[in-house]
Amino acid sequence: MSKRYGNFRALVDCNLEVHRGDIFGLLGPNGAGKTTLIRSLLGYLNRSGGRASVCGADPQTDPVTVRQNVSYLPGDARLPRHLRGDGVLRFFADIHPRGDLSRSRAIAEALELDTRRHVSMMSTGMRQKLALAVVLAPATPLLILDEPTANLDPTVRGTVMELVSQAHREGRTVIFSSHVLSEIEDTCNRVAFLRGGHLVLELQMADLFQRHRIWADLPAGTGLDRSATLASVPDSFRDHISITEVDSIASDGAVSVRIDTAGDLAPMLPWISSLGLHRMRIEPLGLRSVYDSVHHDTLEDPRDHEVARDGDVNEHIGGGAA
Repeated sequence: MSKRYGNFRALVDCNLEVHRGDIFGLLGPNGAGKTTLIRSLLGYLNRSGGRASVCGADPQTDPVTVRQNVSYLPGDARLPRHLRGDGVLRFFADIHPRGDLSRSRAIAEALELDTRRHVSMMSTGMRQKLALAVVLAPATPLLILDEPTANLDPTVRGTVMELVSQAHREGRTVIFSSHVLSEIEDTCNRVAFLRGGHLVLELQMADLFQRHRIWADLPAGTGLDRSATLASVPDSFRDHISITEVDSIASDGAVSVRIDTAGDLAPMLPWISSLGLHRMRIEPLGLRSVYDSVHHDTLEDPRDHEVARDGDVNEHIGGGAA
């Protein structure tokens, strides 16, 4: 699927499949294309090329069916400012085909939100809580959240992620974007990295948890012949290991070496130990390392300043019938 604005490519040949029951994370800096992808999947943006199917319907030709099966939290949720919080919950529960006012109220209570206040008198964080109470309540099969914990303090963020996990336990599929890597790492089973409108990497979190990075030193006067060393790697894990000589010299003249591994580390350790390395340190690779490797030379993207374009449908919180 692609999305263009004139000559500007906001989304480039994005090929993605989210399976039923996934908690799927979208990662990337501002302007990477995350929101463009989400809006295109919901029919708020008309794609420029490719095809899409959401809950069995094409969002461009049958957006009503899509939105009836999706609860959606946009990154800039707009709520009726003239209503009190409880009035907002009642309004959206009435118009959504799967609305549930009692559940909305229970979620608002879990988020410690005072729904007696007018929306116009709420802080940004309070409005985010209210939007979450609207979106998380309907029992839709698909939940799409664009930065659900934005503007919330750490304690409330934890509550929100527990509510997301609860929705997953109830059998709902979840797609959400976040700049908080720990939220993705702790919650998702799959993650995709976007950069400059391109889907550059898709990863199973179970595979990530088996990746390690080993830091070690080569004694002074020792050189690392990577070709010879890699040639000695046992065939059973030859494709799961890489060795890099880092450009840093310790005070004793030793050269630092980085070894990245994928898969079960235990059978690799005897061979790694045979290399004569000193001061070896093993650490899980983690999502931060992968993110940095994907985006290490990103400076600024024009989509950081993206504005609404003519011909695109205005988006609404919560999904539901349009």
